[in-house]
Amino acid sequence: MSYPGTWATQFPDKPAVVHATSGEQITFGELNARSNQLAQLLWSKGLRPGDHMAIFMENNLRYFEIVWAAMRSGLYITTVNRYLTDEEAGYIIDDCEAQALVTSKHLSEIAATLPNFAPNCHTWLMSDGTIDGYQSYEDSIASYPAENLADEPAGQFMLYSSGTTGRPKGIYRPLTGTKIHEDTGAVGGLQQALWGFDTNTVYLSPAPLYHSAPISFCTSTLALGGTVVMMQRFDEMGALAAIQEHKVTHSQWVPTMFTRMLKVPAEERTGYDLSSHKVAIHAAAPCPAGIKQQMFDWWGPIIYEYYAGTELNGFTHCGPEEWLSHPGTVGKPILGELHICDEEGNELPTGEAGVVYFALPEMSFSYHKAAEKTKDAQHPQHPNWSALGDVGYVDEDGYLYLTDRATFMIISGGVNIYPQEIEDAMIMHDAVADVAVIGVPDEEMGEAVKAVVQVMPGVAADDALAETLLGYAREHIAHYKCPKSIDFLDELPRLPTGKLYKRLLKDSYWGKTGSRIV
Repeated sequence: MSYPGTWATQFPDKPAVVHATSGEQITFGELNARSNQLAQLLWSKGLRPGDHMAIFMENNLRYFEIVWAAMRSGLYITTVNRYLTDEEAGYIIDDCEAQALVTSKHLSEIAATLPNFAPNCHTWLMSDGTIDGYQSYEDSIASYPAENLADEPAGQFMLYSSGTTGRPKGIYRPLTGTKIHEDTGAVGGLQQALWGFDTNTVYLSPAPLYHSAPISFCTSTLALGGTVVMMQRFDEMGALAAIQEHKVTHSQWVPTMFTRMLKVPAEERTGYDLSSHKVAIHAAAPCPAGIKQQMFDWWGPIIYEYYAGTELNGFTHCGPEEWLSHPGTVGKPILGELHICDEEGNELPTGEAGVVYFALPEMSFSYHKAAEKTKDAQHPQHPNWSALGDVGYVDEDGYLYLTDRATFMIISGGVNIYPQEIEDAMIMHDAVADVAVIGVPDEEMGEAVKAVVQVMPGVAADDALAETLLGYAREHIAHYKCPKSIDFLDELPRLPTGKLYKRLLKDSYWGKTGSRIV
């Protein structure tokens, strides 16, 4: 086990993090020194192991030294979604009980009013410039020594759910009780065991760092002595260029990134040298089987998949050969025992879809200051079984398949219809850039199936296309599941994490007002 302090001694000039486009980098020596300086500052401000801090920042090289300062000080750190409004971000900063926050001048418009929402946060730092109410991050840490604290207990993330069904909730897990040099964390152990991360790894991170998987994987890559190549934001050609230029060995994606890359004409996307690329990991949402098969055809058998939540209440994994022999699966459990249950908590037979529970010897998490939400995640009879709200089934070989989120299930004429299956079929049409399927009010059936489509550039979104897409759906899925109508939007409400805010679409059709992303 190790952490950047170890690598700063062994290879101080090795790049720890590289900006994918500008080439700017921070070495392990610099990462270690600057995170030590911030740790010293936080200690001087009275923060002690078990206390909380937050970061509100775009993808920025500073991000990593801030996270490592918390991790080597025994602190909880909350990464705040940089796309939130001041009220939304301020709620999280206050709710997580942060005593210190670091942001950047790039986000100064929102940052300016954050102190109004978090009166108990006493230390406000801003990188790359300052505004009223903030001290310069660079100037502030410069007056502190780049020396290890006398004691360095391992810190922990306390991240917040994305709030697709209401106020985001903080996911609390106890501190490990280990020292930072002994602890690469649960994710680091998985990276080593499943995908061979080590000091030779060059890991491409194309997603926003505030999100759970990107920041966890980046932090663990650094703990293992590998190099992170950070994209400012995802773009199809930029990602391929980064693999070629930086000789990326490992990467992580969400399915919408695969879809966007595959929509680029083959003659444009196949001209890059991807020979260094040995492991491509994806998660966050089930990948349409047709999209994943096309990725295998393009990249070869290097694609791995896992299913897990920030709660780390369970973890399934699927290697390339396993998926090719079980298309559509998200793998077998390697953490937690799977149970598929109906709404009353009764276990269901093999092949029947229900709520996915993971059983552990004890609950691995709780929701911060939200005992009822914690209880809602637990099985009614088995409190050490917990669910994230996903619906799925297990086949006879023990592989898990996800059908949808429980909250997005459509009940039409008493029949349960899962939108994901329909979306997976429709995204394969050449004219479709993105699609969401929802239930809308229907006087006779209760709910009717509607598809909301974002078309590819240059495609006319008209009645003729709607009829074409309805016919395409009927060719690929059972008629009772097919959309009864199609609407077109210029862009579906997704964040860069790939998360679709389907609640916003549903609310607009059900006449709910005041709905917003929180």
